[in-house]
Amino acid sequence: MNKIMKLKNLVMLLLLCSVTVFAQEHKEKREQIKALKVSYFTTELNLTSDEAAKFWPVYNSFEEKQFELRHNKIRPLLQKLDDSNFDKISDKEANTYLAEIQSNEEELFGLRRKLINELKPIIGPVKVLRLKKAEDNFNKQLLSKMRGKNREVRINERQKIRNR
Repeated sequence: MNKIMKLKNLVMLLLLCSVTVFAQEHKEKREQIKALKVSYFTTELNLTSDEAAKFWPVYNSFEEKQFELRHNKIRPLLQKLDDSNFDKISDKEANTYLAEIQSNEEELFGLRRKLINELKPIIGPVKVLRLKKAEDNFNKQLLSKMRGKNREVRINERQKIRNR
């Protein structure tokens, strides 16, 4: 009995460590992306030091709220939908999901509207437009890099299999 308890505790400890390592790696990747974004936006927007000092706290607050909304409300909702069988869902349930989705999208839109209204007096409307373009371009480049890495991983896996 004592050996079984030790084994269970060891398994739980290993599981906890692996989850912690995964969470840390995810957080580090987010921080790397954030650093790249800061550099990219600063260059693209050509912010003065005064503008940057006022811009980044507002933008960072927006991003934190957006991240929380996406990961605490939108992601769980989409996971429910992935797990559900659409053939068995009732119209009432579908309408409930649609109302939730619409509410979340309106909240995201409200966050974006608030950001724009707060940034216009800080960096001006032209730079706010540049920000939108910079965000889109940054996300496209990031997605392209991620796709490239995924392709490299698949190619390397195929080569490993062939070499066996």
